[in-house]
Amino acid sequence: MSPDPVDGRFFPPDVAAHLVKLACDLPDDQQRSLSLWTCAELARTIVRDGIVETISSQSVQRILSSYRLKPWRVHYWLNAKGPRDDEFRRRTEQICDLYTRELEPHERVLCVDEKTSLQPRTRKFATRAARPGAAVHVEHEYRRGGALQLFAAFDTRSGEVIGVCRQRKRQEDLIELLAAIERQTPLSVTLINIVCDNLSVHSGKRVQAWLERHPRFRFYFTPVHCSWMNQIEQWFSILQRKRLTAPNFIDAADLGAKLHSFIAEWNDHAHPFHWSRASFTKVLAAAEDSLPSAA
Repeated sequence: MSPDPVDGRFFPPDVAAHLVKLACDLPDDQQRSLSLWTCAELARTIVRDGIVETISSQSVQRILSSYRLKPWRVHYWLNAKGPRDDEFRRRTEQICDLYTRELEPHERVLCVDEKTSLQPRTRKFATRAARPGAAVHVEHEYRRGGALQLFAAFDTRSGEVIGVCRQRKRQEDLIELLAAIERQTPLSVTLINIVCDNLSVHSGKRVQAWLERHPRFRFYFTPVHCSWMNQIEQWFSILQRKRLTAPNFIDAADLGAKLHSFIAEWNDHAHPFHWSRASFTKVLAAAEDSLPSAA
């Protein structure tokens, strides 16, 4: 045993073992009303349990770091309700094919989704531009002025975006976007492939009736809980970072106008995102690993 450089005291191996075991339990299981452990709370708990008379939070951190333990960190995951099945493989392979193969001259692939509840957040005082030695200053207080829903489509081969802003998120509003796609697609394109998630708005009766009258369109749905396969999500992250960070718009109309301006500026230098077949192969391999072994 060597002395702890913070406490200057020796801690026997059983102290470290108890601390590691404690860190690998949830606080509620140890009769502590905490969401997550911190080093200070772990130190307080092993003192409570009589394992040591006193120990610093720095000592706790040093012990845990040697075991690569950080119980104060959180990683969200989704517990699958069932194994990845043939339907998951079918949908994944469909989207892989749409993203990676060379398209015929008569077809187009677009990814569609909505970015919802976009608020103008009008600041009570004007935003101040950056100055040497000073960052941009944004007033903390703002007025609420309603919200917009951005319905958008991303062309997987050109990178161009088509967008429609609406106050609500209904099938009629999605149909407005589909109609805009229809108008902006040459008649020589006889197959418009649409990738979207499983939201009910995308498959409702009104949408289905519209699609029957517009046979050029064909919908493909991502596997459940795999909206990341929709390339519009990548573009939404760019929009969020470049236009919607620290929002300050006069009102909802101003927000809508500037969203359309951003789309126009993007389309001036649009580029596609690179998706490879190897990426989908990894996804399918991981899904196969999650399947239960045959008895």
